[in-house]
Amino acid sequence: MFSKVLIANRGEIAVRIIRACREMGLATVAVCSEADRSALHAQIADECVCIGPAPSKDSYLNMSAVLAACEQTGADAVHPGFGFLSENAYFARLCATCGVKFVGPSPEAIELLGNKARAKSTMRQAGVPVIPGSQGAVADLEEARQIAQEIGFPVMVKASAGGGGRGIRVARTPEELDNAFSTASQEALACFGNGDLYLEKLLVNPRHIEIQVLADEHGHVIHLGERDCSVQRRNQKLIEECPSPAPVMNEDLRQRMGEAAKRAVEAAGYCNAGTVEFLVDQDGNFYFMEMNTRIQVEHPITELVTGVDIVKSQLAVAQGKPLALRQEDIHMLGHAIECRINAENPAQGFRPCPGTIKALYMPGGPGVRIDSAVYAGYTIPPWYDSMIAKLIVHAPTRREAIMKMRWALAEFLVEGVDTNIDFQLSLLHNPDFEAGQYDIGFLDRLMEQG
Repeated sequence: MFSKVLIANRGEIAVRIIRACREMGLATVAVCSEADRSALHAQIADECVCIGPAPSKDSYLNMSAVLAACEQTGADAVHPGFGFLSENAYFARLCATCGVKFVGPSPEAIELLGNKARAKSTMRQAGVPVIPGSQGAVADLEEARQIAQEIGFPVMVKASAGGGGRGIRVARTPEELDNAFSTASQEALACFGNGDLYLEKLLVNPRHIEIQVLADEHGHVIHLGERDCSVQRRNQKLIEECPSPAPVMNEDLRQRMGEAAKRAVEAAGYCNAGTVEFLVDQDGNFYFMEMNTRIQVEHPITELVTGVDIVKSQLAVAQGKPLALRQEDIHMLGHAIECRINAENPAQGFRPCPGTIKALYMPGGPGVRIDSAVYAGYTIPPWYDSMIAKLIVHAPTRREAIMKMRWALAEFLVEGVDTNIDFQLSLLHNPDFEAGQYDIGFLDRLMEQG
C-alpha cells in the first residue's frame, strides 16, 4: 500500500492522474521543469518539485532528479503516465531499489515487450497471430535481404526498441531495402540507443486496432474491448474510436482478439494496464504488432464506453488489490470518439506552433469530455509535444457521436496559436470517415491529394 504518489509527467495526463489520486484519497506530488513552473499540473498537486531545466533530458527524463523528489517529499509511489520514463525498465527497477512503487508492469515485462523482436517471438509461442517476418532482430543487411525474399515484398523495416513511429521504413522492392535498412538503423540508434532492426511483411491497407487490457497480481486478466486508431499520419494517431467501425469487426472477431490479447498478457507475465496492438486486414485476419506497457493517450474513449476508470484501476492494482471486475462484467455501451487538439499548422506540414493562448473556450455538455492542462494566458513551451487538449465525445450511436464531435470542434476556440481544429473538423465531414471506410493509409492519401 502507498499513500503519496509522485506523477513523473506533465500536461493533461499529469492532471488526469492527480484527479484520480484525489478520488482515492492519495496525496500527490507534481514534478516540473523550469519551463513548466506555471503549468496546471504543477499548480493543482498537493506538492510540486522543480527537477531541472526545460529540456526533457535534464528534467522529466532525469531519473535521479525524479527519485530525489520522492525522497524529498516522502512519495512512496511513482505514476509515469505515458512517454518520458513510462516504458523504461531501468527506471522501474531503480524505483524498486529505492523502495518506491512503480505504477506499471514489472521491469522484466517492460524489457520483454519493449523489444519488438522478442515480443513477437513470445507472442508466437503463446499462439497469438503474428505478422510474417524475422524471428527476432536481423544480424545484418544480408540476412534482411534473405528474409525479405522469403516473406515477399513489400516489407517493413522496424526498430526492435522502437515506438512513436520512429525507426520505421518501408521497402517495396529489393532495390529500396538497402537504404531503408541503413536509415532505419541510424534513426533507431539516435532515438533509442539501439540500432537493432527486425523485418515484417507489409500488410496492404490494414486497420490499426488495439485491445485495452488490465491484469492484477492475483492472476486475473480482463480486456475492455477495442479502439480503432487507424486515422494517423506518419504512424502518429490523430483520431480514435471505440468500438471500431471497421466493416469486418463483429462480436466474434472482437472476442477472438480479446482472448488473444489476454493470452499475450499471460505469456508476458504482465500486471497493470496495457494495450495490445493489432493490424487487421480486409478479410478480418488480425496480427500482433506490439504491446504498449503503459496508459495510452486514447484511454478516455474506452473509459466512456465501458464505464471503467483505467487510471484508478492502475493505482488499485499497484496497491496489490484484485481487479474489481471480471470479463463478464464488461459491457460496451454506445460509441466514443477522441480528437487530439494540437498547437500546430496542418497547412505547413503540421509545424508545431508554441506560444501564448490569448483566449480559450472549450465545449461542454452531456457526453463531452475535455482532458487538458491549458488555460487562457498559458504559454505552450517549445520543448515538449504540442497537445492542447483531448476532446472526447460519447453517444448512443456512432452517427450521433460524429455529430456531437462536429459541433464540439466548431465551438472549440483557441486564440494566439495555430491549431488543427479546422483540420479535424474537415476529417469529421469526410465521406469515407463517415462511412467507417478508412485504414492506416487514409490520412496520408488525403494529404497527398492536397
